[in-house]
Amino acid sequence: MRRNRRAKIVATIGPATSSPEMIRKMFLAGVDVFRMNFSHGSQDDHAAVHASIRALEKEVSRPIGILQDLQGPKIRVGTIKDGKIEVQAGETVRFVPIGENGDKDAIPLPHPEIFESTAPGHRLLIDDGRLLLKVTGFDGDAIVAEVIVGGTISNRKGVNVPDAVLELSPLTDKDRADLDFGLKLGIDWLALSFVQQPSDIMEARQTVGDQAGIMAKIEKPAALDRIDDIVALCDAIMVARGDLGVEIPPEQVPGRQKELIRACRLAAKPVIVATQMLDSMASSPAPTRAEASDVATAIYDGADAVMLSQESAIGTYPVETVEMMDRIIWHTENHQAYRSIIDALEPIVDPSIHHAVSEAAADVANKIGATAIVAFTSRGTTAYRIARKRPEVPILSATTDKAIARRLTLLWGAHSVTSDHMISSYDEMVEDSRKLAIADGFAKPGDRIVVIAGVPFGTPGSTNNLRVITV
Repeated sequence: MRRNRRAKIVATIGPATSSPEMIRKMFLAGVDVFRMNFSHGSQDDHAAVHASIRALEKEVSRPIGILQDLQGPKIRVGTIKDGKIEVQAGETVRFVPIGENGDKDAIPLPHPEIFESTAPGHRLLIDDGRLLLKVTGFDGDAIVAEVIVGGTISNRKGVNVPDAVLELSPLTDKDRADLDFGLKLGIDWLALSFVQQPSDIMEARQTVGDQAGIMAKIEKPAALDRIDDIVALCDAIMVARGDLGVEIPPEQVPGRQKELIRACRLAAKPVIVATQMLDSMASSPAPTRAEASDVATAIYDGADAVMLSQESAIGTYPVETVEMMDRIIWHTENHQAYRSIIDALEPIVDPSIHHAVSEAAADVANKIGATAIVAFTSRGTTAYRIARKRPEVPILSATTDKAIARRLTLLWGAHSVTSDHMISSYDEMVEDSRKLAIADGFAKPGDRIVVIAGVPFGTPGSTNNLRVITV
């Protein structure tokens, strides 16, 4: 089950792909991590999907990652008289914290945190940014706003407040129940929505601990302002371009995507680029040329993974979409310009022993024509550090912890395996490296591999030993 590419594919499971048969087809087509979107479906539905993935994992004897994506807070207007109202540019409207059957003078917005955090000049975006209003002041408990871009405001339409940091937990009561459920199932990654500040990650960590990796979805401008702190506290990042593109101008999204990928590579943490990557394939057997270019751009930028959303969840061609994404990644990584671009984006890291040895492993493997780098890792850190270098050869990450092996399915270039036992000597390290490299098709007799580990063996974070071995 060795992949012929370095970047990974994340696919969302939905009504079109929730059966064991479809999950199996999508995995064989190239999916590395399956995303369960808890904005939709019941807990029983997700439990069935989880069981199908774990059964498939056992069948193919390969770790498969499972990502639980929580819904997060949803800010919406309340009920409108007759179901909708039309507002025109230049009009003044009022938003009130309580009420129903609202009109232009009293549009219900049942979210007190907005009234506490907004100020004159702040923008209000309604219906995914189709309507734009600007706060001009307050009238008692009401927010007074001028309509800049008009349209229809209808019941329960979403509201974005990009200029304010809302005093709102990223974990709603529903999210907490879903998170508890997911942790009991045994998820590998948790995607946290509505992240605004570092404390949001700390709040989730109190519940999650080390039971799963925490992935911060970057979809709020406030998160961009504190991105270094957020990256330092979380385990991975998702560039959630859909919601982010509502709250910041669309022309800024490509640059922000590059900044986020670089920040994660510098921190040696995985980053997913998500939303509308092959969107037209939800209903078409082929993508647009622009979509293919979009996926390729994320790969050239150095993303660890690219994600499918509705294309695989409700689309007509989910398997074909995965196959297309697999081909785009392969052709991009094998293009003559790829290596020079990836190398040019390589970050400068702290000159510690652990970082230096990990970088040296990649450099040595490239220079001697090794067929693989075998990384023995207890927490995954060694593999993350090697992947930051984006070596030309695959990373065979070996761990005794099945949960860590599953998390590493998200990491660029990593072929994750579970070792039967913890190595305790150099002789065991050499012998296990040879066996793993041969068994998974990364080497044959006479090939050279680079082996990296920490001494004392099994000590987390102790990467300090590099060996070149002839198989």
